[in-house]
Amino acid sequence: MTVLTITPNPSLDRTYEISGLGRGAVLRAGSDRVDPGGKGVNVSRAVAAAGHPTVAVLPLGGPEGALLAQLLGGLGVAVAGVPVSGSTRVNVALAEPDGTLTKVNAAGPDIGAAESQALLDTLAAEAARSRARWLVCSGSLPRGLSPEWYAAVVSRARENGVQVALDTSGPALAAALSARPDVVKPNAEELAEVVGRTLVTVADAVKAADEVRAAGAGAVLASLGATGQLLVDSTGTYFGTAPVTTVRSDVGAGDASLAGFLTAGGARARALVSAVAHGAAAVQLPGSQMPGPDDIRPEAVTVTTDVPLDLPLLPDVNGAVR
Repeated sequence: MTVLTITPNPSLDRTYEISGLGRGAVLRAGSDRVDPGGKGVNVSRAVAAAGHPTVAVLPLGGPEGALLAQLLGGLGVAVAGVPVSGSTRVNVALAEPDGTLTKVNAAGPDIGAAESQALLDTLAAEAARSRARWLVCSGSLPRGLSPEWYAAVVSRARENGVQVALDTSGPALAAALSARPDVVKPNAEELAEVVGRTLVTVADAVKAADEVRAAGAGAVLASLGATGQLLVDSTGTYFGTAPVTTVRSDVGAGDASLAGFLTAGGARARALVSAVAHGAAAVQLPGSQMPGPDDIRPEAVTVTTDVPLDLPLLPDVNGAVR
């Protein structure tokens, strides 16, 4: 099963592990690493780590773009790159021992009309060549692409018989729902934003997921941070949790979850078990490292249809409910 991903605003993610963050101080890193970044890129990395074929479609610019393609190739990800005039962005994360992560994300290049069309054409060609079962549209839209860009991608893919998983936020998510993506993958904050109200409990998240499905999504796979994960689809509502001993970094954990969900079939409890196991493994790894088979413990996952509706949505280590 080939999973095709489109990441309009990819990055190089450099993570420094530090003993503590002091404003204005000179900080010395105990270790550092650089990983290919961007939400769709992370999904491809996790799919490849699980032993499945994947193709990452993405704009590449400057020496940063060349390094990104090189790193992905070394991880077993096929790259369909579209040259752009701007340079691929570089993001920086500072990871503290208690799991607190401070991130600085660059804006990325401005994508022109010709470059946008080249991305769409490359995506269509790769979908036909690879006979992809799933297309993952994931991440923020860079400057130059309208909020309706993902909606056009989703519509075209579905017309060609490709299932679509969408993981974005804000106006891009709202605009794409009418194109009827098969799965949307928000965190709690993004789910709250799309329905326009604060979510306090799992019951609030379930109600919001129902509304997102009514707006066009086939299924909602919601990451609720430390509280667990929620799946609402045509077969029912499922809630999953797994124990996590130490949180090292939550960068890419949601992307790993989506990869686990899709590679396990993309529906029902079995796929949610895989999603939760992938996400729990990812947060225990440094930087945005994606988990491999040896990291994933599906036997430790609990999935139930007896959803704990009164359970509060817990903040993550950075204080946000995600």
